[in-house]
Amino acid sequence: VQLQACGGGLVQVGGFLRLSCIFSGGTFGNYALGWFRQAPGKEREFVAYISGGIGRNRYTPASVRGRFTISRDNTKNTMYLQMDSLKAEDTAVYYCAARTYSGSSDQNQYDYWGQGTLVTVSS
Repeated sequence: VQLQACGGGLVQVGGFLRLSCIFSGGTFGNYALGWFRQAPGKEREFVAYISGGIGRNRYTPASVRGRFTISRDNTKNTMYLQMDSLKAEDTAVYYCAARTYSGSSDQNQYDYWGQGTLVTVSS
């Protein structure tokens, strides 16, 4: 399984971006997917997950809830993270990850990782 994260860039506070994670090398629907991020000098943290199949189960932590939306398109083997009302503290490298079974907020539960895409939110 390979994952490729893309869509990062420079955006102003209050702006929006949509990240994509392109999946290959496996049966996309069999995998739950997650987004994590790592800000400079900080530990990598959980951002969102979506379950396999039609993605019925989704979860985002309080820090991004209401601003970030995770989704998947099984016809395109792609997962998305729509990020609205961006804040300076959202600046980080964003990683996508995949695992079989259900989604998880624990990064150690994921088997496959993309290379990361940088999001910079300027004030």
